[in-house]
Amino acid sequence: MDSNNREEQQKTSRSKEENDQSLPAASTGIVSLPREIMLQILSKVSISSLVQFKYVSKAWRILTQDPYLLDHLYPNRSREDNQLCLIFHSNYPIKNQLYFVDFDAIYSGKETPVKKIEMPFCSSSPEFDVVSSCNGLLCLSSDNSSITSVYNPFTREYRELPNTNQYPKQSVVLGFGFHPSAKEYKVVKIIYYWSNEQTNLRHGIRRFSFPKSEVQVLSLGSSSWRSLGKTSYYLDDWPGQVLLNGRIHWETRPRRYRPHRNIISFDLADEQFREIPKPDHLILRNLAYLAVLRGCLSIGLYVNYGKLEIWVMKEYGLNESWAKEFNIGSYVPKALELGLERSSMISRIAKRRSFNRVLYVLKNGKILLEYKCKALVLYDPKTEDFKDVGFKGMPNWCETVVHVGNLNQIDTTFGL
Repeated sequence: MDSNNREEQQKTSRSKEENDQSLPAASTGIVSLPREIMLQILSKVSISSLVQFKYVSKAWRILTQDPYLLDHLYPNRSREDNQLCLIFHSNYPIKNQLYFVDFDAIYSGKETPVKKIEMPFCSSSPEFDVVSSCNGLLCLSSDNSSITSVYNPFTREYRELPNTNQYPKQSVVLGFGFHPSAKEYKVVKIIYYWSNEQTNLRHGIRRFSFPKSEVQVLSLGSSSWRSLGKTSYYLDDWPGQVLLNGRIHWETRPRRYRPHRNIISFDLADEQFREIPKPDHLILRNLAYLAVLRGCLSIGLYVNYGKLEIWVMKEYGLNESWAKEFNIGSYVPKALELGLERSSMISRIAKRRSFNRVLYVLKNGKILLEYKCKALVLYDPKTEDFKDVGFKGMPNWCETVVHVGNLNQIDTTFGL
């Protein structure tokens, strides 16, 4: 009799283990479905829901890590609104912090609460900048660019990259991206530094001299940086880089005898710099920035009285394809009606980005704008109406990043 009971218990135990390894069934509230259908369903949910599914059971966790879901289904829908999220980077009042909210919250009309992102790297890099977002990964840089790292905020994986050459009195421009043909992630570091002779010059003379430079590239998965020599372009890290067609784009710095900005690209495949043609008769000065809207290289240009023009390059690389797509009138969000608070003088982010940015064009045609790191606004080009967008717990001062979330493992992605 005891032997029969033991056999029954062993069968029951094996049955439970088999159920745990199988696809989620009625016990989770969902009828068991074929793997292909389940993966199609998961590919349409938001990243925050996908993260939660990991903790339902071992079977759910296996599904959320399925290579077909992560490598094919989810990336193919990465530009759909429900696959995006907004990440807020704040460094006020005390320390750097990341928050996020699903992109769908923009449509809800409710004050959806933001969620704090756990940051395992705070001890080694308490002060950081967000260089770029690419395929679910954030490239981060310490305040002085001495530490560069790659971070997946939804798996909490963090990889600190090898150190590079350091120069006295250096400034650094960073770029991060993925080339679809080469299937390779790369970090680009352009270091500008002053020689001893230049450093000894009077400040007024040095101010108009051109610094020396070194271009360094790291293929993620490699253990060392490669030097590409110097560059003749004096690139600006303000207001940052944009990635399109496997190329990273920056603006050049205005100089005394060259006050106009140019657009420079770096091809991640052949590792060459190239100049991108600007719209005819359009002068890029300090109040201009780059963006990618609907898969096209774009320029945000400030004109009189707080108005904004958006120029779009419809066919990449063709000068004649530039067209003025949007004229956005002046508007003051409620968060700015009382004027800039004293805290803006403390926030490094607010000082660096004290302007308005176009973040994204939604499927319904409305445009998401960020106003001076303080407020989010939806603009309707058809009606020319503005609508303030707010989230519960959103930081007072923050930089907004439109991010494609995923659960890819960093070691797997980089072939480590």
